[in-house]
Amino acid sequence: MSSIDFDLRQLEIFCKVVELGSFSRAADAVYLAQASVSERIANLEKMVGVKLLDRLGREVVPTKAGEVLYKHAVLLLDMKRTARLEMEGFLGVKQGEIHMGGSTIPGEYILPKVIGNFNEKHPAIFVDLTIADTSKIETRVLEGTLELGVIGSKGAHKNLIYQALWKDELVLAIPAKHRWARKKVVSLAELYEEPFIVRELGSGTLQSMEASLRDPESKAAGSLQVVARFGSSTAVKEGIKAGLGVSILSARAIDTELKTGILRALKVKGLPMHRSFYLIRDRRRIASPLCQAMIDFLLATPKE
Repeated sequence: MSSIDFDLRQLEIFCKVVELGSFSRAADAVYLAQASVSERIANLEKMVGVKLLDRLGREVVPTKAGEVLYKHAVLLLDMKRTARLEMEGFLGVKQGEIHMGGSTIPGEYILPKVIGNFNEKHPAIFVDLTIADTSKIETRVLEGTLELGVIGSKGAHKNLIYQALWKDELVLAIPAKHRWARKKVVSLAELYEEPFIVRELGSGTLQSMEASLRDPESKAAGSLQVVARFGSSTAVKEGIKAGLGVSILSARAIDTELKTGILRALKVKGLPMHRSFYLIRDRRRIASPLCQAMIDFLLATPKE
């Protein structure tokens, strides 16, 4: 009987299928066609001589043999990554790609300028920025498809390191012709009677807004008269302009509209609406020299 053997690329693909529970998602993660991933897994199973994965409807789960192989594959791939990172650090490698993520507000309004400044200092490093809501960025950092992220609220996942970066102010945004346009402050009671637009579940802005409104001595956040839920700050702004309702947004997101007089920004009496943006990374993984260069740059960037 010939001895069992496999290469690290096969193990990488196998691990991604196990971790993501899907051939299609694994294919995206390893930059291969789904058919190629399926073929490589089939070849691995043929070589090992046992089935490694079970397909339960749309979900893919490891068999008992697959669990055994996955346990050792993770260790082997981690050893490979550690060796690569130590060699890159020894050689002072400062060129290549960084895959990072940003939730909507930092991703659209802060990071492009920061990355531009970073590129001036490190012109040989290419930054691939993914923009999604806070929850999705956390998930992708944990999956390893992103090395680091900048998000709009602090979670509590045990495998994520959260480091505060910049401050952000949330404001009540209303149309310029709204009946409150001449006001600077409104009460919570007034806010609860007004049609309100919220961000999507998983949004850092939504999480921060709900935390601000969660006052044991007042009505709960659920008392807002929610008329719509939109998947981006841009969509919320358009809804406000159209007169659909008002909303609480980052002051950064409506800066242009405030300067042109299209929207007005108000405060809510007795309601502090400040938050921080957080740098996140997976504590289980060693930061590559390129990733560490970005981390150091972000932490050194003046807090706005």
